[in-house]
Amino acid sequence: MSGLWLAVLLVGAVSMALKATGPVLLGGEELPAAMQRVVTLMAPTLLAALIATQMFGHGKALVLDARVAGLLVGAFGIWRKWPTLLVVVLGAAATALTRLAIG
Repeated sequence: MSGLWLAVLLVGAVSMALKATGPVLLGGEELPAAMQRVVTLMAPTLLAALIATQMFGHGKALVLDARVAGLLVGAFGIWRKWPTLLVVVLGAAATALTRLAIG
């Protein structure tokens, strides 16, 4: 078995163990309201962090390029509650036009 597959299996096992820890420790009791709010916000926060590192990171450097224009247009469209397809098309168009203008 290669080292990569061993790492995948190990990460999967640790993930399952962490997911099982909560119900075992709580013993059927409900989480406090403050903790439920924290748990609810964990997934969107992690997703935002992953998106930010993929968009603005290159190695250890911060990269601001044409994708920022697309992100800003997309964020504005979501804030204005535009249809999702329109937000995606306008974000892609803003990125393409910025790349065309910058070179």
